[in-house]
Amino acid sequence: MLISFDGMRQIDCKKVFKDYARIILGTFIAGCGIAVFSNPAKLTGGGTTGVGTIIYYTFGIDPGVTMLCINIPLFFLGMHFFGSMYGLKVFVGAVMLSVWTSVIGNLTGYRGVLDYTDSTNVLISAVCYGVLVGSGIGIVMRAGSNTGGTDILAQIAAKYTPFNVGSIEFCMNACVVCVGGLFFGIRNTIFAFIAMYISGQMINHVVVKWGTSLAKTAYIFSNERIPDISRRVIKELHHGGTLFKGVGIYTSKERNMLMVVVPNQQLTLLEEIVREADPAAFMFITETFQVLGNGFTPLNRVPKS
Repeated sequence: MLISFDGMRQIDCKKVFKDYARIILGTFIAGCGIAVFSNPAKLTGGGTTGVGTIIYYTFGIDPGVTMLCINIPLFFLGMHFFGSMYGLKVFVGAVMLSVWTSVIGNLTGYRGVLDYTDSTNVLISAVCYGVLVGSGIGIVMRAGSNTGGTDILAQIAAKYTPFNVGSIEFCMNACVVCVGGLFFGIRNTIFAFIAMYISGQMINHVVVKWGTSLAKTAYIFSNERIPDISRRVIKELHHGGTLFKGVGIYTSKERNMLMVVVPNQQLTLLEEIVREADPAAFMFITETFQVLGNGFTPLNRVPKS
């Protein structure tokens, strides 16, 4: 069902419901990974999750509460820098992850399901955490949202530095994991890095289905709405693109094409922009394994061969 308002674009109620259902499901899965595996095993998985684990074992404060107290200010910081990019979906994603972590953690007493006197079980928890949290966050990203935390800080830092979002976020998460090592020992630090790697691979798998690259190149064909799509790409995704003119060999008519390169986490948002602007558009997406230049990895930082 579509609802439209004067001066506003149509709202697809079915899609909105589906997106929020994905956010709730994804944050529940990720919350299980945190409350049942990483926190009981004393694994600092990076970001607000890792900070929550450190605070829990240092001061006894519920990890979900800590995550919420960090995520809400970061959300408004993201709103300040990126405007509508941080809408209700991102707020719900950040809040629901904290809520599920607290609910599941309190139901289980943050004791987990394994005996952590055996180091093998700590490794198993790292793997389970990586699979669950990566899958959960991937589902949330498929809904055009995220779970806040270092995602927001990394995007802000990338806006004003020559470094890309992925590199900045990895460094931030690595710092949290290393700080956790001061509290929980080198063994848990190594297992936490393993968990982070698995989580990253699962996010890639879920967000781009079978893809493993860091970005996608989208080729968009639309007869009349390319200017509208281009404006929204610049305003909402903060990326540019390239316009091409060609001739369709079947119709012999001139056609406009827009080529846009976006990070994996923005692919769903790009699809949504094209769908809303022109449901009759033609679009195909290809894997992009290395992106060099403005907004990604700067050319002057690429090692010479």
